[in-house]
Amino acid sequence: MYNPPTLLKNIYLGITQFLGVSIKQFSTEAKFVKTDKVLIISKLSKYEFEKGKHRNLNDRELEKILRNRGTDFEKLIYFHDLHNRFKENIVSTLRSMGCDVDVVNRFNCTEDNIEKADIIIPTGGDGTFLLAASKVTDNKKPVIGFNSDPNRSEGHLCLPKKYSTNIRGAIERLRMGEFEWLMRSRIRITLVVSEAENLIPNYLHDIDGESPTSVHKRKNDVKVLPVLALNEVFVGETLSARVSHLQLRLDGSTQTTNLKCSGICVCTGTGSTSWHMSINRLSTHTVAELLRLINIDATEDKDSLATILADIYNKKLIFPPDEKQMGYTIRELISAVVWPQPKGIKPRGFASKIEIKSKCFQAYLVIDGGVSFTFNDGTIALLEILPEDALRTVILRD
Repeated sequence: MYNPPTLLKNIYLGITQFLGVSIKQFSTEAKFVKTDKVLIISKLSKYEFEKGKHRNLNDRELEKILRNRGTDFEKLIYFHDLHNRFKENIVSTLRSMGCDVDVVNRFNCTEDNIEKADIIIPTGGDGTFLLAASKVTDNKKPVIGFNSDPNRSEGHLCLPKKYSTNIRGAIERLRMGEFEWLMRSRIRITLVVSEAENLIPNYLHDIDGESPTSVHKRKNDVKVLPVLALNEVFVGETLSARVSHLQLRLDGSTQTTNLKCSGICVCTGTGSTSWHMSINRLSTHTVAELLRLINIDATEDKDSLATILADIYNKKLIFPPDEKQMGYTIRELISAVVWPQPKGIKPRGFASKIEIKSKCFQAYLVIDGGVSFTFNDGTIALLEILPEDALRTVILRD
């Protein structure tokens, strides 16, 4: 029987297959990046950081303090100038391509700056990218980073290093749609607190002038924090030598597990290459010792069995940036007598929703290693990933 919708679909499939074009490319979603208004969020160099801490000193006095501290001052200035030259280069390149460009940093970036921009471009490394991402709270505005020092910085979240010397080429490809969208999952944190001061943000690299952060929503004692975690959320005692007492509930389970540990790290796929990897990775030395326990004469050479197995294991710790589940790690879980209560929880796993209740003395909830909130006894954190919280980024294929 004649079926018009099916016939049209078959014709469409045939044409796209003939042309070698993916159906996904014909999505109603725009397949280009608008670059009329560009906001550059510039890295804060170590030199600028020191100047911010010592605003009462002139340049000569600051130099004397830094040299007395043992700082390689020439190196400090070299990298400061290196980044500034890169910033000036990207600004001039974008303006020559007809872009309206504004430049801000962590101190003077406002919501109005973000709202007016078509695209956010952090220039620096992964730290600057995380800062820029924290300013964007929806999944509409793209954040696309350039690594200002590819010889010294990995810049995992930025565009491939070759585009640091080919800025024009990258922008042209973005305009022409020669890329793939990557919607990086982010963690939304809802806090249930008993005291209002628990919602005052603490910046881990604080300088006078840091803009205060306000909460998204307020209803009774439930608050959605204004910062979405692109990498990870960590909860635990401030003093690392003190045991963290926490209660953990996964995926809405009625069972709550009481824990003694060194804190809990909850990460996204983006963050699985960061702290999550550092906590869980196996060293070649450890694998070699395990092999020797089963009478295998293991070495730790570059091409040894221990090295190969460690590499395979460590690579499996990484999961996709757009994964909708979170990876959790109970750091240094104490397993003795009655701990944990009840027994059986895995020290590492995945969950769609994670609830953590504090029984701690002086603890913090830390987001992406940059901002923290008090997380003391009785405070509850609900962690989840929602599609509307994703960060819009791109992949540029070679």
